[in-house]
Amino acid sequence: MSEHQQFLDERDKIDYLIQKGFRIHRVNEHLNGASVDFVHPEENKTETLLIGNANARKYFSSLLIKQNQ
Repeated sequence: MSEHQQFLDERDKIDYLIQKGFRIHRVNEHLNGASVDFVHPEENKTETLLIGNANARKYFSSLLIKQNQ
């Protein structure tokens, strides 16, 4: 898979969770990228995504900043 296609796939997964009402709760950076925990405040559900693409990590970082403003 090309790097750009990997970015698009990871971005789409992030956007899907955000659209469903999930919020970024925790980020754990490691050698394989970042594990991002999403929590749905009303349904008490948790989802974790492994984000390996650098551009996708920048993308969720910008969403996290907007979320916390």
